[in-house]
Amino acid sequence: MRGSVIGAGSFGTALANVLAVNCDEVRLWGREPSTVEAINTRHENDTYLKGIPLSERVRATTDLEEALAGSEMVVLATPSHATREVLARAKTFLPKSVPLVTVSKGIENGTLLTMTELLEDCLPEEFHPYVAVLSGPSFAKELARRMPTVVTIASHWDKVAQRCQKALQTDTFRSYTSTDVVGVQYGGALKNVIAIAAGMADGLGMGHNARAAIITRGLAEITRLAVRKGANPLTLSGLSGMGDLVLTCTGELSRNRHVGMELGKGRKLPDILAEMKEVAEGVKTAKSARDLSLKTGVELPICEQVYLIAYEGKNAKNAVVDLMTRQPKSELSGV
Repeated sequence: MRGSVIGAGSFGTALANVLAVNCDEVRLWGREPSTVEAINTRHENDTYLKGIPLSERVRATTDLEEALAGSEMVVLATPSHATREVLARAKTFLPKSVPLVTVSKGIENGTLLTMTELLEDCLPEEFHPYVAVLSGPSFAKELARRMPTVVTIASHWDKVAQRCQKALQTDTFRSYTSTDVVGVQYGGALKNVIAIAAGMADGLGMGHNARAAIITRGLAEITRLAVRKGANPLTLSGLSGMGDLVLTCTGELSRNRHVGMELGKGRKLPDILAEMKEVAEGVKTAKSARDLSLKTGVELPICEQVYLIAYEGKNAKNAVVDLMTRQPKSELSGV
């Protein structure tokens, strides 16, 4: 079996290493020639996963046609804001009747499309039944080091999810299948925004009580919007909802939490992002979340404050005060 991974960032590279367990060859596409050379000569992505050895079955390339030729499973691991551009270049070479699995956790600015919706928007209808999404609590460094990781793979066609599940199953990587494509994606995308808020609370020194409140009320926000968009609420209590949310809000490896912590310390967003090698998806998703809130009428108080801090320069301490002094409500009132 030959697999393909489009995107040689930390998660794409880590997942290529997982896929290599069950594949004879995995082609990994990346933009940077230096990263590709390091993977092919030293079996290491020294830009994003320095010091972690990669399988010799993983071969990198900067050529999309070469990366996709003869593939029996394609993983799309580019940042959400770059997915449309890369897909436009890749679609001529995409193999037909094979799973197309997106692992990007974002909602496109402007269109407000999830990643599977974006794929369906960009690709001919014959590809649509094979689109799937992988999401769940999975830091790339731990995944690459073969530490136990469990995720969800969702597709409207259950057979596609099962094919992906079989291809990725190892003694340290386990997946569950789902047909709730909407719920899995809203959980994966919006948890990044909540993680920025949790990081801000930590940066402000607000303690464990505040973090627990943000996680819990954040899950309520995510669930409200996801259900409005057609999700099963039980999905949001699972791996791609609560599981991923807890990890991203508390884990030291969380990029979104890091952004929030630095904002809480009073630093400016452009300065924080300039120091980071990888994308913190929650920054752009905060704008999409706010637009979705306005469009659907679903209140997202925490996401709203993250948007105001990130895009309108609001003070983080003032945001906390505004959240704490909102009109008192019943916990189960829906807001």
